[in-house]
Parts: sequence; structure tokens; C-alpha cells
Amino acid sequence: MKVPFGTITISDLSKRLIEEILSTRRVSSGKYVRMLEEKFAGLVGAAEAVAVSSGTDALVLALATLHDFGASRGDEVIVPALSFVATGNAVLHAGFTPVFVDIRRDTLNIDPARIEEAITEKTRAIMPVHLMGKPADMDAISAIAARHGLTVIEDAAEAHGALYNGKPAGSLADLGAFSLYVAHIITSGEGGMVTAKREEYGDILRSLRSHGRTCSCKRCSLNTASGYCAKRFHGNGGEDVRFVFDRIGYSCKMNELEAAIGLGAFELYREILDKRRCNLLHVLDRFGRFSPFLATIREEPWERIGPHAIPVVVQEEASFSRAELTHFLEAHGIETRTLFASMPTQCAGFAYLGYTPGEFPNAEYMGANGIHIGVHQDLGRKEMDYVLATIAAFLETHQK
Repeated sequence: MKVPFGTITISDLSKRLIEEILSTRRVSSGKYVRMLEEKFAGLVGAAEAVAVSSGTDALVLALATLHDFGASRGDEVIVPALSFVATGNAVLHAGFTPVFVDIRRDTLNIDPARIEEAITEKTRAIMPVHLMGKPADMDAISAIAARHGLTVIEDAAEAHGALYNGKPAGSLADLGAFSLYVAHIITSGEGGMVTAKREEYGDILRSLRSHGRTCSCKRCSLNTASGYCAKRFHGNGGEDVRFVFDRIGYSCKMNELEAAIGLGAFELYREILDKRRCNLLHVLDRFGRFSPFLATIREEPWERIGPHAIPVVVQEEASFSRAELTHFLEAHGIETRTLFASMPTQCAGFAYLGYTPGEFPNAEYMGANGIHIGVHQDLGRKEMDYVLATIAAFLETHQK
């Protein structure tokens, strides 16, 4: 049996929209991007949603808004040590310095008890990650942020469908950032989405995604059939508003073809979410039999995990290595991914920041001993039972 890690569902609606877009030749960001943004904002309960070209760009733009509110280049943003490397990269791309905090092993998320000791006079924001779709402890994080006057930005890349105290991921902080990469429930192939609590963020984000230009209307009349904008020329010299730049920006717009794929994913959102949750919970509910040699996360009463993948962590009691487990699963058709790494101490690109191995023991443990396995909509009970049976067979032959 084959259990691939990921998949993408491209609906008939997406195919029809793509044909229409190609026939009109209006492929740059336009009405379908706006439609996707409106649907995403409605789903999350955000005042604004701004589409960009990747989940990493969503993080970068969310962080870059801090410059409009008094932050300076080189200021600090607190992030968990364990995450996909985009989390740390985005902080640097936005002009800030990442300050890493260790995680809790039982949640895989940033440990709130360690955050305040990392806050300095240069700290401007905390960016928790809902790793594997499991919500971070947002009540504790928000309380810390309020005490110190900090912005909170959710890295919700993997948290499609996640709930925390009944509220969707992406609505729990000032800003949220989602990935719309192929592995996620709502996907545009490549793409990302920034969600915001306040409308004032929307103009800033739209400016940032288009080089920092003054032109930042939610609906751009230049993308309509008329192509006329009454605001386009202003000032004594008749400057073109598209060539007036208010801030340092980026070039990371989503195009219409990507939006068409995303709109089709929205059509199937509930169906895909339910399938993935059934797969995830089926495994999590039965994973205890592998204790104390293997561990995973659990869903608490106050949350709903966004069904991204099944994390599996080799425990100290095991007499086998992660490599042995990975090779066995892969040889039996089960595709795996490592459970990321401790960015400051296990990713060479961050070595210049001066952290040393041992500073983040929990994140480092995950980086050395964790994997994750897919739960996507093309899988079902049969495949999940096969995963469980294969792990059981591995333990029978490898655990002394």
C-alpha cells in the first residue's frame, strides 16, 4: 500500500475559472484574487485578508507592518525555536532579528513560561506557530504581549480549520499568516494569505505586496474593463500614484490562476476538512499503544487541531533510531517528513546569531527524533489502519 504525504484537489470549478481567465487574458491579480480574499476573511472572521504569493511572504508582510507602527530595523521578534525554517527566515526578510524560545514537547509549540525572559527593550512582537495545526497557548501569549505592549502575529501556515476556545486560527491575534501551498486544505498551488483584525492593516499589506506603493485600494479600478482610476494622478507634478512609494515593499502578489485553484478548494473545504480530521483523530485516538517508545500530540477540550499531519516522536525509552523507523515506513510505502528542526542550533543559516547547541533542548530533541505523516483527503480509514499496523510491526521487530 502507498501512503503519500500530500495531495492537491483541483475542482471542476477551478478548471472552469482557469479556462475563463485564460480566454480573457486577464491573469494578473484581479477579481478572483479579491473573491478569494473575501471568502478567506469570512471563514476566519477577520476584518481583512490579503493574498500573496506564498506562506513565507504572508509572514514577511505581516511582520513588515510593524514598521508602520514605530518598529525599527534590527528590532526583535520572539519565535519558537522549532518550526519550518520559513518562520525564522521571514523575520529576517522583514528587517528584524529573530529571538528564539524553546518549545513544550507535549504541544510542539512555544513555551509561554519562557517568553518573558526573552523580552528586551527591542522586542516588538511575538510570533507563535500553530505547529502541525495544533493551536499555541494563545491566552497566555496574548496576556504576555498585553503586559509588554507587543504585537502578536500567528504563524498559522499549517492551521487551516484549527480552533482555539471556539475561535479560528488566524483570528486570535493582531495578524495571522497562512500558507496556501499544495499540502494544505485551502490551496492555490503556491500562495499565502495574511489575515488582520483591523482594516487599517489592509491598506498597509496591499501596499507592501506591491513594492510599497501608495496605491493600495482593496478594489483596483485599473483591473476592471474600464481601466480608469480617478485617483491615479495627483500632486502638482501629476505623479502617477502607481509610482509613488510610501514604504519599503516587496513583490509578492497572487495571480488569477492561483486564485481560481483556491476558490475551488473553498468549494470543497468542509468535505476535505472533515476527511482529514477523521484520519488524524483515528490515529491519535489509537496511538497510545505505542507508548513509551513513540509519542504524538493530543487534542484538548478547548481546541480543535487543524488536520495537517501526524507527528511521531521517537522517545528516550526506544532502542531504535528515527532513521530506522523512517527507513522502515518508507520501505513499506509510507512517505514521511522530518519534524523540522531547531532553527537556531540545527539550521546552519542561523549560526551567525551565536546560539549554541543545548540552548533549546526540546526543539533540538524534536529536530533529531521527530517525523510527520500525511492525513490528506485522498487517504482514508484503510490507509490510517495500515500506518498503525506498520508502526506496530516495526516495534515488534525493533524494540528489544
